Amino acid sequence: MEPAPIRDVHLLVVEGDADENVTPISNVLDGETGGGLVGTVTAVSSVDGALEELSDRTADYAVTAFDRSVGCVVAAHHIEDGSGLELLETIRDRRPCVPVVFAPAAGDELLASESVAAGVAAYVPADRRADDLEGAVERAIEDGRERHLCRSRARGFSALFDDPETYWWLLDPDGVVERANEAVHETLRVDPGDLRGRSFERIPWWEDGRERRGTITDAVEAAAGGDVVRRDLRRSTPDRDDSGILEVTIRPVRDESGAVVSLLARAVDGTDRARLEAELRDSEELHRVTLNNMTDTVLVTDDDGGFTYVCPNVHFIFGYDDDEIREMETIDELLEPALFDPDELAAAGVLTNIECTATDKAGREHTLLVNVRQVSIQDGTTLYSCRDITKRKRREEALTALHRSTRELLYAETDQEIASLVVEDATDVLDLDASAAYLFDTDENVLRPAARSPGMASLHGPLSTHHTGDGTVPSEVFVAGESRFLGTAGSPMEGDPTSDVRSAAFVPLGDHGVFVAGSANAEEFDELSRELTDLLAATAEAALDRVERDRTLRERDRELKRRNRQLSRLNRINELIREIDGALVRAETRAEIERAVCERLTTADRFSFAWIGTIDTATERLEPRAHGGTSRGKEYLDSVSLSIASQDDLRSGSEISAAGREPAVRSAIGGGVTSVGNVADGLRADRWRREALAREYQSALAVSLSYDEFTYGVLTVYADRPDAFGEVTRAVFEELGETIASAVAAVERKTALLSSSRTRLEFDVADESFVFSRLAERSGCTISFDGGVRQHEGGATVFATVEGAPVSTVVDAARELVAVEDAQIVSGGRPDAAGEGTTTGGGTVRLLLSPPFLALRLADHGIVLQRVDATPSSTRVVVDVPSAVDDRGSADLVSRCFSNADLRSKQSVDRATSQDVRSKVIERLTDRQLEVVQLAYYSGYFESPRGCSGEDVAEALEISPAAFYRHVRTVERKLLELLFEEIGVEATIASRVE
Repeated sequence: MEPAPIRDVHLLVVEGDADENVTPISNVLDGETGGGLVGTVTAVSSVDGALEELSDRTADYAVTAFDRSVGCVVAAHHIEDGSGLELLETIRDRRPCVPVVFAPAAGDELLASESVAAGVAAYVPADRRADDLEGAVERAIEDGRERHLCRSRARGFSALFDDPETYWWLLDPDGVVERANEAVHETLRVDPGDLRGRSFERIPWWEDGRERRGTITDAVEAAAGGDVVRRDLRRSTPDRDDSGILEVTIRPVRDESGAVVSLLARAVDGTDRARLEAELRDSEELHRVTLNNMTDTVLVTDDDGGFTYVCPNVHFIFGYDDDEIREMETIDELLEPALFDPDELAAAGVLTNIECTATDKAGREHTLLVNVRQVSIQDGTTLYSCRDITKRKRREEALTALHRSTRELLYAETDQEIASLVVEDATDVLDLDASAAYLFDTDENVLRPAARSPGMASLHGPLSTHHTGDGTVPSEVFVAGESRFLGTAGSPMEGDPTSDVRSAAFVPLGDHGVFVAGSANAEEFDELSRELTDLLAATAEAALDRVERDRTLRERDRELKRRNRQLSRLNRINELIREIDGALVRAETRAEIERAVCERLTTADRFSFAWIGTIDTATERLEPRAHGGTSRGKEYLDSVSLSIASQDDLRSGSEISAAGREPAVRSAIGGGVTSVGNVADGLRADRWRREALAREYQSALAVSLSYDEFTYGVLTVYADRPDAFGEVTRAVFEELGETIASAVAAVERKTALLSSSRTRLEFDVADESFVFSRLAERSGCTISFDGGVRQHEGGATVFATVEGAPVSTVVDAARELVAVEDAQIVSGGRPDAAGEGTTTGGGTVRLLLSPPFLALRLADHGIVLQRVDATPSSTRVVVDVPSAVDDRGSADLVSRCFSNADLRSKQSVDRATSQDVRSKVIERLTDRQLEVVQLAYYSGYFESPRGCSGEDVAEALEISPAAFYRHVRTVERKLLELLFEEIGVEATIASRVE
């Protein structure tokens, strides 16, 4: 602030005693008589008046500017109540800065010296010119101002220097401490004299750090050179570690010439400031990193829409950099014009969630959610916070479309319908050009195209069928069960050069197929697109699973119903089979068996008609033996052809001609089971179908009654509904046919035992696998077997007679055959006279044969093996067939037992009685007893002399001699009893005849 002009300063004039010869001082200074010093002049005539005026004018001296108080006092020497020198001394005590001009009426040297010694600013006698007084006053005012300024400065310096919160040092230009304030002394705990004269860099705060001392030295030198230096130093105080940061400032102090005469060092605690600065830096770094990496973009504009701040991450959304954004004239070029109502913003202060669209630098459209707020930041007034919700918006739209698609899929009922719906909805859900769906064909293990969008047809063309394992992308994705996303510029889908699809997604639909989505743009599948593609595929897979479950449940329900019906029929069939089995057990003859079967099958409307027929070799046709059911069945049998003529042609001819025969005829010719599910099929082609349908026979089944390759006829059943004979029923009837045939075979075996009339058949056999033929060939001898067989669990035991070779040779050869379990010499094993071997006269061997043995197999059908004669070149087999057994079928059975067998003779033979001796012997003897006497007989035990002893036979049988003799005596007794019984019967008959 510039001081007031000298003529505006207030003067206090103290007039002396009245003297006519002296002009009053005030008149000289206010311009009435003198030069006219312009200003405010107050005149008083006493010391007390002067002191009072001076007191009033300078009451606020300490706090006001110099020019607002009395600027100067002009006093005479002789005053009413004192002298000017006394007033001067009083003013010096009370107001040392107020200048006093001493203007006596008449002066001398002594008064002048006293005045100067008292400290007057000027001495001007009244007789001098007014210019001298005026100049003296002016100089006095200037000096007063200077003293006032120095004192003010001194007081201000003292106030600062003595601040207890600040550390002060006064240094000389070399950095030596001249003075320090009390705060330094208290903190360092030293007396003032301990620091004075010490170098500033050596005070205790810096002593423990050479680097710090170097910093202080550099700062002092810089300040001495005239610079103001600031440094931040960590302080170290006695008995404490580093306790904070000191902000040190060193200023140069200059004299009037500008030379640096001293240095003023100031230090304040900068710990909080350093902490705040560090926090500020961290905060600024945090904000910088946040703004650079957050997805939201912040923009600030002025009232005209010009940009005042652009967030560093602006390129995330818009693709422009900061400079490109700032080059835009207004924000309307970036966002939609008229985005909001300014009046509405002014009223609310903030507008939130304003949805708009913006186009980025690459031309892509983004959906933004903008918040607008009124601010006052630098030159900006409006803040825009922009969030890119394009993906969220797209996800919402896609999820809406996906939800709609899911509802539609809930009502889809077939895989094809689901595939079509998914492909149709893929355009809305995925916003892609092309889509397709493959469904897996489990019958052929291939992926077949099920649906494709028009875009797929346009970009890719027809879709191919893919085999699993063919190396194509769809097959690999289906097998691996993992999605695959392809997106390479210039690389067509599946490597097809004709395809324009440049990015594609292949997603497996579980076990159902593969979903394909594609686009003509490369790298189309971002994270959102992949997520939506997987969601759509998962929805389709769930729908396909549901359809498959429903289909499986329906099929299972149908299967359960079918099985329930099947079980019901099976229960009825099982009941029927139990009834038939009971009837078979009770039947005594074949006719009873056949009649019981037909009756049981047609009881309670089980089947409409059933009959059993056998082949008449004379007429070459099926002859009905028994039937059951409605009377129309007889009419049916009379109306259809049952001829089996030309059966050789049928066996080797076409299936069409064979199929045209009646089911019973077809089973009689070909064997096995013949089933006709619907008689109406081929109605015009076959007469039997018309005849059957006329009698309401809608399905039929014929089964051959075969047991051990021997056929006893054909059972044929008819039902009044189509498909009455399912797979289970056919299997049951096939087993029933075997059961009936077995029962017939058992009855015929029983009949054969009671029959006295037989047919004897002789066969020439050329079969190298026949055990007797192989033994005869290997041993070079003749082997004969008389038909005696003992059956046991491990096989059958027979006794064979050997002629033309040592029995030991036959035994050795037999033991090499798989069909022979064991072989023993029974007789004929004695050494010759020279003692060099066995005799060549032959003997008897006991053979244990593995099942099945020919005799046992024939016996199951009532055929008796009478004799076998085998030579190295030929074999003859003789069997007896009872009259109740079909001799033609028996011959066929024997022929089938050998690879080559020719019937050579056929003759009838009779037994004397139905109960001959041989049968009775076999009935009365146990198997063990029969085995014992057979071995004893063939061993020569009963010869005289004996061929072997009882001990030898017992050893061969692995029993004790006592057990052997007991068995022999028992057999002898039973034979004698039978003999005497026969003799008694014959005697009785003879007496009756006489």
